[in-house]
Amino acid sequence: MPDRTPSRPAEPPVSADPRREIQELVTLRDVLRYAVSAFEEAGLHFGHGASSALDEAAFLILESLRLPVDDFNPFADARLTARERTLLGERIARRIEERIPAAYLTGHGYLTGVRFRADSRALVPRSYIAELLASPFFDGSDPDTGLIADPAAVTAVLDLCTGGGSLAILAAYAFPNAAVDAVDLSADALALAAENVADHGLQDRVRLLEGDLFAPVAGRRYDLILTNPPYVGREVMDRLPAEYRHEPRMALASGEDGFDLVHRILAGAAEHLHPDGGLLCEIGEDRETLEDEYPQTPFLWLPTEHSDGEVFWLPAGSLPKRGRATAAR
Repeated sequence: MPDRTPSRPAEPPVSADPRREIQELVTLRDVLRYAVSAFEEAGLHFGHGASSALDEAAFLILESLRLPVDDFNPFADARLTARERTLLGERIARRIEERIPAAYLTGHGYLTGVRFRADSRALVPRSYIAELLASPFFDGSDPDTGLIADPAAVTAVLDLCTGGGSLAILAAYAFPNAAVDAVDLSADALALAAENVADHGLQDRVRLLEGDLFAPVAGRRYDLILTNPPYVGREVMDRLPAEYRHEPRMALASGEDGFDLVHRILAGAAEHLHPDGGLLCEIGEDRETLEDEYPQTPFLWLPTEHSDGEVFWLPAGSLPKRGRATAAR
């Protein structure tokens, strides 16, 4: 999901044409240097898996050339073919001119090193929940801080607002004995999720369901519910950088304050959890707003490498018995 702070105003795109200028370059290192300069001059916004022009350029180059994306150095001095220069010139130009996220240009994104298909049918894969699933909170490695003692004992997981299915797939890896139900209201997003599930060979463990939040799983209970729902309020939606406007609006917007879906999830989660289960939910940077609306609810905020207070955990017994319910998106 996007950050909540306004981006700096975008500067006019560079007047030079990357499609033409890149033909003068020789190595991947040359293209990296050129792309970083061009991205900085164009005032691009980074928030779809990369946090800087350097990271964005390295990802775009390596993924476009089907090279491992975790280390640029082994390929830095490799010479480019004419076809490769043309491909990279086109993608660098479109990144600047159209503000398309790099994952959409390459067709793939990564979460915790796992590769997923990405296109405009769903959000670019990104969520702090991915890091948490692989952390001592959920991997069974630390009995003192763990929220799930034994990942192998988890047999049923629900992923609400699954989008392209990345969190449902990561949950299937994190909990090897779990059947995962993944729900979304968008048929387009679920079609992308089906491709990702097939890529990972998890068709027998991840079930994709179309519908509004808990409606497709009436009567079912789970050991874990996880969700990265839409949580962007109206004012923030109005000033989103252009990169986010390539993503489905319904996957971002959630009412006036951004919490319409969160309220409904809090209202319905208890009746879909086993007594010793819990809810893991990402809500962005408005922690204080949520706590003010639920003063008696003991949210446990879980930190990650790049976030603090954006994902909460609630055991089934601590969920509000009745939460605010708003109209379906």
